[in-house]
Order: sequence, then structure tokens, then C-alpha cells
Amino acid sequence: MKTKYIKILVALLILNSCSEEKTTEKEVFAVVENQVSLTDLQIKNAAIETNFLNKLDIANKILVNGQIDVPPQGMASVSAPSGGYVKVSKFMPGNFVQKGQTLAILENPELVQLQQDYMLAKSNLQYAQQDFSRQKDLNANKASSDKVTQKAFNENKNQNIIMKSTAQNLSAMGINPSSITPNNIRRTFAVVSPISGYISTVNVNIGQYVSPMDKMFDVVNTGDIHLALKVFEKDLAKIKPGQKVFGFTNQDPSKKYEGRVFIIGKDFSADRSVLVHCHFVDENLGLLPGTFMNAEIESDSENGIVIPEDAIVTWEEKQYIFEEVKPKTYKMFPVQIGNSENGNVEILNFKPEFKSKKFVTKGAYQLLMALKNVEE
Repeated sequence: MKTKYIKILVALLILNSCSEEKTTEKEVFAVVENQVSLTDLQIKNAAIETNFLNKLDIANKILVNGQIDVPPQGMASVSAPSGGYVKVSKFMPGNFVQKGQTLAILENPELVQLQQDYMLAKSNLQYAQQDFSRQKDLNANKASSDKVTQKAFNENKNQNIIMKSTAQNLSAMGINPSSITPNNIRRTFAVVSPISGYISTVNVNIGQYVSPMDKMFDVVNTGDIHLALKVFEKDLAKIKPGQKVFGFTNQDPSKKYEGRVFIIGKDFSADRSVLVHCHFVDENLGLLPGTFMNAEIESDSENGIVIPEDAIVTWEEKQYIFEEVKPKTYKMFPVQIGNSENGNVEILNFKPEFKSKKFVTKGAYQLLMALKNVEE
């Protein structure tokens, strides 16, 4: 009885060993030169799908690069209208400011003299107006000479010029001339933002003396950003206003920002490129001015034979697709590719007789690996 059990155990061990050998056996493909034949199971495992190729309208894409920019009215360099010492400056880069909001307060003792000159000119003008009116009446009655009347007229005119020019200087410094009285003369004036936007640079600190030549702040309005692209001479004739543009960054190429061409530059730079400005379709994209971007510009579309991108494989720096030469047998076929759009690629060397043939649309990479593994 014991001998019987031993024989059964040996038989089971032999069967188990044979089973392991079968499971570890390498999968074999039938390969002849550049074509491979698969079994039904291999086709199922590789998820091979074939289909006839169709014609589609596919856009010609021009790959360019550029950066996020803002129009001239969207950027402002803020300087003081007059020299002075910085008394207050509380904003930092990244802060948002409204148009007319005070960015800094400067102190300038000469401002006191300017206000004094204005009030004196205003007072002298009142006297000169009254004197001219009086001399004009006297001259009409022959009680005053023409020379005296003319002198009164000139004095009235000169005081009016002095007052108005001084008023303009005060207005440029943010001081309303009509509000000045001997009791509210001040030594400070405000520097305000000419636009709404974000402060990008701050070049001042408390106690610093600044002149009208010094740039104190830079303000950028990011609400009107656009994409400025460099298009070279060879592609310029293909660009037209209204064409679609898809921008993307190097950090996230899969995220596309759609736009439209709206201005094409009229002069060449040193590298024979022209700036093309594009408006984004969506607003509030969160892109910062100066951000480097790549872009695809869609030019005139062409009608051609297309195949899914996944159906194209690369081998030794050339592109191939697989033709179904007979059931379960596939032949690697070299192709020249053209434009690509929405996951489809144009085949340039597609011959009319291929219209009745099927090509692999899914699983092409697995077929390439079958050929490559055999060769290795």
C-alpha cells in the first residue's frame, strides 16, 4: 500500500514539473523579414485592431515660441513729478493697487515755495485786474495816457501767466490749486498709480531721495495679457488674423491655452522674425507677463489620408505603420507623416491602391516589439 502512494506522489511531481515548464516557456511569434503572424490568443492579448483609412481635413500647424506680454497701456513706470525724500512707501511686489491710489508720499521743502508763489501770483493778479480796469476807464476819459494803460494791461497778463503756470505745477504734484490757503500749506505730496494692476518692482525705501528721473515703481495690469510669438520669414505667409493658436508651457505641455491671431507685425527683427500678437479666448488664466510659451498656429487645413497617432511606431529613426496583408499577418510599412490634429496624423505617401487595404489602428507597438525581440 505504501508503494502505491509513493508512485502516485512521483507522478504528481512529474506533472507539476511539466506544467511549470509550459508556463515559463517564452512566447513565440511567426516572423518573416518585416512581417509577423499572430495566433488568435496573441491578437487578443495585444488588443490588435485594424481598419480602413479615411480622408479628413487636418490643419497645418506651425510650431513657434514667444512669451506672455501686455499692451503698452497695461504697463506703467511710476516716477515722481518732482524730487523729494520718501516719507511713506508701504507696497511690495505682488500687491494690487487701484488707479489713483497713493503709492508713496514724498517731502520737498521747495513745495512750500511753489504754493507761496501761487498765492502771491493770485493776489497780484487780482490787484492787476483792478488796476487795468481803472486805467482803462481813465484812458477812456483822457485822464490817463495810453502808455500807463498798456503797462497795466501787460502786468495783468503777466500775473495771469504766472498764476496759471504755477497752478499747473501744483496739479502735477497732486495738489488742487484752488484749495490752497495760508493755513494749509504743506511740505509733502503723493505719488499715485496711473493704472490699476499689480506692483512688479519697488525701487524705493524710506528716507531715500528720488528725482523725477528715478523709476520708483512698475505696475502691470494682467487683465489684458496676450501672447507675443516670433514667426520666422518662411512661415509668415501662412499666418492670418483670426487663426487658432494653442499655447503651452514647458512645465505642462498637455495644458493648452487657446487663442486667436489679432495683430501681425510689419517689420523684421535681426533674426528675420516678426512678432505676432494673439488674444486668449478665456480670461483670468493666471499667466504672468514674461512667461515663456510654445505655441501651435493652425494655418489652412488640408484634406488627406489620416491614421491615429498610436498606429505610428518609430524604428531606427523612421516611422512605420502595419498593413494587414492577410488575416492574422501584419507587415511593417514605412510612412512619411504630415500634419497632426486631434489625435490623427496625415500620411503623405499613401497610394490609391491602399484604400482597399486594412491597417493596424491599435496595438502597433506590440507588433513592433514582436519583430524587435525576435531580431535581438
